[in-house]
Amino acid sequence: DIDSMNDEFTEEYLEDKRNPRWVAKPTVAYLWARTVTCKNCRATVPLLKTRWLCKKASRRVLLTMEPNADRTGVVFGVENNIPVKGGNAAQKREHDKREGGGTMSRAGAICPCCKTIMTVQDIQVEATANRWGDTLIATVVDGQKGKEYRSATSVEVTAALEASERERSMALPFGSLNEPIDPARPSPNARGMSGLTRYGIDTFQKVFNTRQRVALSTFTLLTSRLEADLAKECPSDWAAAIRHELALAIDRVADRNSTLCHWDSGYQKIAGTFQRYALRVNWDYCEVNPFAETTGNYYSAVEWIANVVQHVLQLNSSAPMPRAYRTSATQLVGCDGQFDLILTDPPYYDAIPYADVSDFFYVWLRRAVGGSFPDEFSTALVAKDEELVQHAGRFGGDNRRAKQFYEDGMALAFSAAREKLRDDGLFVVVFAHKHPDAWETLASSMIRSGFMVDASWPIETEMPNKAAGGARLASSVWLVCKKRPATARPGWDNNVLEEMKANIAVRLREYWDAGIRGPDFVWAATGPAMEAYSKHPVVRKANEANATMGVGEFLNHVRRMVVDYVVGQVLTGEQGSDLAAADRLDEVTAYYL
Repeated sequence: DIDSMNDEFTEEYLEDKRNPRWVAKPTVAYLWARTVTCKNCRATVPLLKTRWLCKKASRRVLLTMEPNADRTGVVFGVENNIPVKGGNAAQKREHDKREGGGTMSRAGAICPCCKTIMTVQDIQVEATANRWGDTLIATVVDGQKGKEYRSATSVEVTAALEASERERSMALPFGSLNEPIDPARPSPNARGMSGLTRYGIDTFQKVFNTRQRVALSTFTLLTSRLEADLAKECPSDWAAAIRHELALAIDRVADRNSTLCHWDSGYQKIAGTFQRYALRVNWDYCEVNPFAETTGNYYSAVEWIANVVQHVLQLNSSAPMPRAYRTSATQLVGCDGQFDLILTDPPYYDAIPYADVSDFFYVWLRRAVGGSFPDEFSTALVAKDEELVQHAGRFGGDNRRAKQFYEDGMALAFSAAREKLRDDGLFVVVFAHKHPDAWETLASSMIRSGFMVDASWPIETEMPNKAAGGARLASSVWLVCKKRPATARPGWDNNVLEEMKANIAVRLREYWDAGIRGPDFVWAATGPAMEAYSKHPVVRKANEANATMGVGEFLNHVRRMVVDYVVGQVLTGEQGSDLAAADRLDEVTAYYL
């Protein structure tokens, strides 16, 4: 209570802005750690990946942790101005790792009181039995010179506990968030949300702590009642539109306010739930204050929506009014007429289980505006039966059947697009995947549906932070396709391969000069290579009777040529590939080089 604290000063004193006084430091976020009971000494063990609260060149803040007097748990504190130690970068890194180490390691969690290790399996047993909890470890506030860190007060701990009583008095449309999370792993290349269920987080209710649920439920209830209040001041269709737009703000807040968020000690901000298209348990997590002037607050969520609305209105002022159809891509019901251009950014094979991760947002939207859209929100979770992704979990783990389902579905979708396309129209497919099977499946679907690749372009579409590191793609390949003429004849493998080599020889030099590297370079060549293959309904082998060259075999030839080119560039540093140098290397060495 700043006013009462400043009552000790006179009015004359306060009028002079140079005089010191008590000032508010609004809470930005609360930092929590999940806890389990030690299997040896029965102390409460906090699960902490790191104890660094802030680690910048100009500011270093560390969470301290000491066993309490009776060794039943720990006492947390905050230590500022941690000095840098070490002569070089590696020594400094090693020192910081030791200094800020938490309780968690690959082996599990070490008890601060008796040093017993709780293995990951031990933690999973406790979690699935609903025997783990959480504890408030620190509070982040807005100071006069930026973010500050302090220990949580007893008032803050009590306030968090009181949220349970508040939640019991709230009645959400469609009830509490007891919708189940699917434990099946989507594919070997994607985890989706299945990782949560190993720790007992098997419903969406458990993805949020109590106070997070209360906050989001409050926004949901207020949004659902907003239309009636707005109707008194503006036309009913405007009132409905405003309410529906504001419902999206709830999802934006939910993304930055779940127990799967963490505090970014480098940028000093909250990192959202979806760091990637899969969810995993965070040992320590961050709870944002939805009214603070920081990332993840409700006001910024509304501001983002307003910015988008304003942008779209500007676009519509100089373009025809668009028409939106809610229909299946395999049928295109209601889309009358023939189109000059169809552009699609289809599901990327098994990279993202879209419907699974969409459930996270769907459960809140359904409670906020589900009554206004009964057809769209008729099911408890997103409908998944006809979703065109390779999802082995929906086929009992059978990846072969999942792949066939995806290829057949994509061929149907492409065939539907072909029927709606003018004879001289263009069909553009945007695709980005690093796995050969994904490209093979996509190409097979396109050829089956009667398209041929006419041109292709690698375009940088990914944010730098998403594409950085590993074998992730920074660009998407845009395949420009035309209808394959009905008079197209089968091709012969030797002719097709010669044409392919001629096509991509020039393009590889262009891509290399443009600075395209890594997996992006490999897959950028796939487009121009497909020009030679896709113009034929089938490619036969000249030296084998009744044998055909499949898409997979053709793409192997393409990759081999691309690898030869890259090896030549690396070994010689000159234009053109040194095939002699490449031939001296085995296939695996050449690929990794």
